[in-house]
Amino acid sequence: VQLVESGGGLVQAGGSLRLSCVASGTIFSTYALGWYRQAPGKQRELVATITSGGSTNYADSVKGRFTISRHNAKNTVYLQMNTLKPEDTAVYYCNGRLATPSYVNDYWGQGTQVTVSS
Repeated sequence: VQLVESGGGLVQAGGSLRLSCVASGTIFSTYALGWYRQAPGKQRELVATITSGGSTNYADSVKGRFTISRHNAKNTVYLQMNTLKPEDTAVYYCNGRLATPSYVNDYWGQGTQVTVSS
């Protein structure tokens, strides 16, 4: 399973970016998908998740500003980020999770840098 993120970059505070993550080598539609981020000197934290059924969950810090979505036919998960703040600056990672009663498999992308200037 391979996950490849794109869409990061430098943006001014208040601006928007859309991250994309394309998966290969798996039955994408069965996976729960998520976006996580890690700022310098901090632990990786959950940003948003979306289940195979389309249910979403967001960190409080991004609710109302970020939207996660998936397009199973394109094997792609998106993160639309609006009203960006300097504290959103981090490396953003795509996650794919397959959970069964017997095991949980997690897959990660290589990360994409998002920098928000004030």
